[in-house]
Amino acid sequence: MTAFLFGVLSSLAASAIALVLGLLRGSRPLWWLVTAGSWCTGTGLGRVYRHQSSAEQDITRDLSRARWIKVMAGRGNVLTREVFSPLWSGELSPESVQVLLPDPGSRDDSWLDRRSRDVCRFDPGFTPELLRIQVRTNMDYLAHVASTQRNFALRSFNLPNTCRVIATDRVAYVTFYSNSAHGRNSPCLYARAPGLLYSIALQQFDIAWTNSSPALPAPRP
Repeated sequence: MTAFLFGVLSSLAASAIALVLGLLRGSRPLWWLVTAGSWCTGTGLGRVYRHQSSAEQDITRDLSRARWIKVMAGRGNVLTREVFSPLWSGELSPESVQVLLPDPGSRDDSWLDRRSRDVCRFDPGFTPELLRIQVRTNMDYLAHVASTQRNFALRSFNLPNTCRVIATDRVAYVTFYSNSAHGRNSPCLYARAPGLLYSIALQQFDIAWTNSSPALPAPRP
């Protein structure tokens, strides 16, 4: 049932991506047209970044305004970069931070394994165990920064790894993973709350969170 829900949501989102990218090609001067259209249709889509990495400056800005933060990532590299450094250094103090990463200990044809096989097809330097190692490394990093954080929770999941979600109480950044490209080279959608795309992003996160397991001890009171 969970896989079915992921498939339905991903199909809807993929259709939206194809339409928007065909019209915009990630051009900033046309973002206002997207905003106007989303206001009329209720989708909440504000802009499209041609590459996920292009959104990082705006993500940093929105994190600084967030009351709460939710992150679901395929490996979690963004969590160790400058984008999130104000959060880990204590400059920001949201009410809660929830992070979801794939379970690096899962076996028997896990979704992490399937994603690894996809990446191996287009990245010759990628080995079957590399993604698992990278996820473990990022979890180790978060385990250290979590010791200074209040209301922080890290959980792991073994579900369809179809997208990256960085959401706050105001906005969501959504990247749908391709079978033929790294996430950093995939388009990223910016959605405002309230709106259909924002709701879909939170649904993706909440489904994975419900079916996840703790990766760190319970946060300090």
